[in-house]
Amino acid sequence: MTLLPGVRSATVDTDRIRMHYLESGPADGTPVVMIHGNLSTARFYEHLMPGMPAGYRVIAPDMRGFGRTEQAPIDATRGLADWADDLFALLTALDVTAPPNLVGWSTAGAAIARYAMDRPVASLTFIGTVSPYGYGGTHPDGTPCTPDHAGTGGGSANPELVQRLVDGDASGESPFSIRNVMNAFYFAPTHREPPEREDLLVAEILLTATGADHYPGDSTPSENWPGIAPGVRGVLNALSPKYCNWSGIVDVDPKPPVLWTHGVADLVVADGSALEFGTLGAAGAVPGWPGTDTYPPQQMVSQTRDVLARYSAAGGSVRTEMFDGSGHGPHLDAAGRWLAVFTEFLGEH
Repeated sequence: MTLLPGVRSATVDTDRIRMHYLESGPADGTPVVMIHGNLSTARFYEHLMPGMPAGYRVIAPDMRGFGRTEQAPIDATRGLADWADDLFALLTALDVTAPPNLVGWSTAGAAIARYAMDRPVASLTFIGTVSPYGYGGTHPDGTPCTPDHAGTGGGSANPELVQRLVDGDASGESPFSIRNVMNAFYFAPTHREPPEREDLLVAEILLTATGADHYPGDSTPSENWPGIAPGVRGVLNALSPKYCNWSGIVDVDPKPPVLWTHGVADLVVADGSALEFGTLGAAGAVPGWPGTDTYPPQQMVSQTRDVLARYSAAGGSVRTEMFDGSGHGPHLDAAGRWLAVFTEFLGEH
C-alpha cells in the first residue's frame, strides 16, 4: 500500500475484531480519530493527515464491514453501537487513554454520537452527518412515518448498485457503477478527484463486505408503503430510525464541544434527499406515495440543526459551518477550507 508521506498503515487485534487503520503524528500526540461513512474507508481521510498541525496523533480506522478490517457482521438492532464499541476497543488496543477528538462522516456521525453518549470525548466533529433520527421515514419531529419504519433499512438499497459491488465493478458504464455513484453523490458537481486518486477511492469502496450481515443488510416485507421494512442485520438497517437515534446526545454531561460541517450542495443528507423514499414518492418515482401528511420527505438537515440547538440550549458549545459549493464530503471537495475550520476548532478547545 503506497501512502502519502507521514501516513502509516497497521492492523491490530482488539478484544472485539481485527482492525486496520491509518495513522499519522506522534504516538503521544493528542488523539484525533476520523471515522469514515458508508461505502468508504479510512483512505477518504488520508489526504488530510499531512496537513494536520504538529502534536496530533491522527487515527483513521476501517470500520466493521469496510476496507481491510475484519468483515464481522453488524447487529443493526444496536444502531451504530457496534461501530462505537469497535472504536473503543481499537483505542484500548492502541493504548489511547485520553478522551479522543472524534470526527464522523455521514453514517459515522451516529457512531461518534453513540460513543459520546457512553464514554468521555474531547470533542465531536460531524461531517454531513446522518440525522439524529436515522435515515428516512420520519416526520420533522423525528416520529416514524409508519409503526414498522417502512421504507428504511436494507431493502432501500438499489439492487443494481449492490450487484455491481458484488461484481467488483470499477467501470463507469452505468449510473449505478460505484465510480459514477461516488462522483455524483460524494462530491459537488464541480469537483473531480485526480484520475489516480479516483481509481484508488473506487478500489477502496469495492472492498465493502456485501450481503445480509453487511451492505445493505436484510429486510422484511411491509403492509405499509413502499412495501419493505427494516431487517435486523447490516449497515443500512443500523441507520434505520427503528434503531438509529442519537438525539439523546442532548443529555450528555459534561458536554463536549461540537463542530457541525455540512455541504450546502449535499444530495445524500438533505432536507429532501433524492435517496430517501419520502422524496422519491413525492417526485412520482415510486408509485403509491401516501402523501406529505403520511410520509413527507425527511428534513434531515433541519432535524440535526434542531437537536444541536437543544444541545446548545442545554449548555453545550456548537459551531456550525455550512460549505457553499460543497457536496456530501466537504473534507474531500473543499479539503483546504474544511481542514482550516477543523484545526481552528481543535485549537479553540
